[in-house]
Amino acid sequence: MRKLVLAAVAASAAFVATPSLAQDATATDTSAPVDTSTAQAPDGTKAFGFEPYVAVRGGWEEFQTDSVAGAPQQNKLNGSLVEGLVGANVPLGAFFVGAEGNVAKGISGDIDWQYGAAGRFGLRAGESGLIYGKVGYQWVNFDKRVNTDRDFHDVTYGIGFEVGPKEIGLGGLTGNSGIRLRGEVSTFGWTNSFRPTLGIVAHF
Repeated sequence: MRKLVLAAVAASAAFVATPSLAQDATATDTSAPVDTSTAQAPDGTKAFGFEPYVAVRGGWEEFQTDSVAGAPQQNKLNGSLVEGLVGANVPLGAFFVGAEGNVAKGISGDIDWQYGAAGRFGLRAGESGLIYGKVGYQWVNFDKRVNTDRDFHDVTYGIGFEVGPKEIGLGGLTGNSGIRLRGEVSTFGWTNSFRPTLGIVAHF
């Protein structure tokens, strides 16, 4: 009787081990191509992809240091604006990189037009959230109180976030296209201005 029990246990162990060995063999087969379409970030979302987007936002900018690329401080240049952006994100696991271009029109105050481009990089927060930093270059044209025939220009820096929970139908980042809320604070030059903005991003 004991021999029959031992034989049964041995047969069961062999049966369980067989698929495990097959899986190990498959896992160690480096010749098989890697399917990045099913790779996942630590939070379970897709790890890689390409996501273009457009955005519209509004904000305010106040120039507040000794000079703004040659514009004197005593002018205290400022104004509200509306801005359009076009860009793309590339998710890289728990991180992402991207680039975008922007054009803004002054609504009130001293700003006439702005335009520029920037790179973005940061962390992904689930399928539809981002926390990012950005660095780029910006041109500003004023319509009063300074030389209106030239564009003032400098490096721009910024930090921001995007949020749009996929659970309520607002997808993005390698998922379905969706809408997200975007908030950002940026500066012209090294803290030569303070520029908070808030807007809507539509991802494809």
